[in-house]
Amino acid sequence: MSAQQIKLSLQIVLLALMTTGLLSAQETRRTIVNPSANPADDAKENSSAVPDVYALTGHFDRVVVLRFKYKADLLAGLEQMVKQEHIQNGVILSGAGSVRGYHMHQVSNRTMPSHDTFEKNLTQPADLVSMNGYVINGRVHAHMTLGTPDKAIAGHLEPGTTVFTFAIITIGVMNDTDLSRVDDKTYR
Repeated sequence: MSAQQIKLSLQIVLLALMTTGLLSAQETRRTIVNPSANPADDAKENSSAVPDVYALTGHFDRVVVLRFKYKADLLAGLEQMVKQEHIQNGVILSGAGSVRGYHMHQVSNRTMPSHDTFEKNLTQPADLVSMNGYVINGRVHAHMTLGTPDKAIAGHLEPGTTVFTFAIITIGVMNDTDLSRVDDKTYR
């Protein structure tokens, strides 16, 4: 192999390594501490007045199926339709489709206060494998699972997750159930 061919081969390898570095640099992660509104709540012990588990019973009044188009923001669209459809309490039953990129967070510690790690890659396409969660007093609390050719990613939906081909999300609306405490980490 000539010196020119070796130089060209090294340049190709260097370019490939640089490109790989740029592509992987699209994913960002940051962790924040997520204290309660009253920091003393994070230090308190469990109360014997709060059961380890309790049940809420209700009925679906209706089921709403949402269909999202190319480039729509999943969270913004969910929030818009929850408001438009006057959904106060509900269960996100399913989700399917694909995304152009994602932004989510996961819990990343085991003691209070909770820590959230935000993971964002707005250039990584993925299949929307599932979505679940709740609408609580008109507020969307959605979780999703995504699949790429290399991994599965799951977490709490954040702004910036945009639709690729389409997305379909189904919500069961419950007007006879108060869900206000189901995601209150201080109710313990």
